[in-house]
Amino acid sequence: MTRTELVVKVRLLKRLGIAALAGLLAVVVAVLGAPELKGMYAGLAFIGGVLIVPVLVYTVALCIWHWKARYQGPHSNLWGVLLVVETSGWLKIVYLFRHILPDARGSGRYGEDVLPQSISAA
Repeated sequence: MTRTELVVKVRLLKRLGIAALAGLLAVVVAVLGAPELKGMYAGLAFIGGVLIVPVLVYTVALCIWHWKARYQGPHSNLWGVLLVVETSGWLKIVYLFRHILPDARGSGRYGEDVLPQSISAA
């Protein structure tokens, strides 16, 4: 995965995150809504859930794609196992902030001066 591809994927993640925030707002409105309008709020909660799920799935996929393409550290097998096995999602959020976002910015362990030629020359 080249840096350009990664930046495109992070942009999509941001867009999905905005949709997820709108979905979260819909769920909160549905939960706090008037009890006499249960049917309408149930539909709103469902739509909110539909808006939230894609960002969760895409975050997991992006973490695994990034790890597979770029990880150069001494614990690469450990990260791979933890990303696949761990199901709560917290580790994926840590990986997103610790590896993917710095990589998309070109800083940290994946900066241009650190990347092998096969990865950075694209």
